[in-house]
Amino acid sequence: MKQHRTLYWTTTGIVCAVMLYSAINFSLREPIGPAVYKTQGAFAHLGLPAYFKVELTTAKLLGVAALLLPRIPSRIREFAYFGFALTLVSASFAHFSVGDGALFIIDPLIFLAILAVSYRFFLKREAARQ
Repeated sequence: MKQHRTLYWTTTGIVCAVMLYSAINFSLREPIGPAVYKTQGAFAHLGLPAYFKVELTTAKLLGVAALLLPRIPSRIREFAYFGFALTLVSASFAHFSVGDGALFIIDPLIFLAILAVSYRFFLKREAARQ
């Protein structure tokens, strides 16, 4: 059981760190990353409107809070997992659509797999509580 808790918190921590990093990076005047992001910005490079940056940043911050804060209802946590999964799949498609390299396409899918492990152990924790 302790191993399950360790895997849950490790994978959840990784996902939350990535989401928090990207939310903060979106807000920087000069984001960290490839040169195209510095000249165009990640959202412009992907063909996304500028206002979407605010929505996505807010959603990521709320999702991180939902997964990390205690006493958040399970249904809210499940919405956070779904939102993060949708974000990661969409990021992979967006990078593929603009012709970015394989690393940009595969990277979100790697974090999707980590998110899936976190969700699996979240479900086990919920089942054990009932």
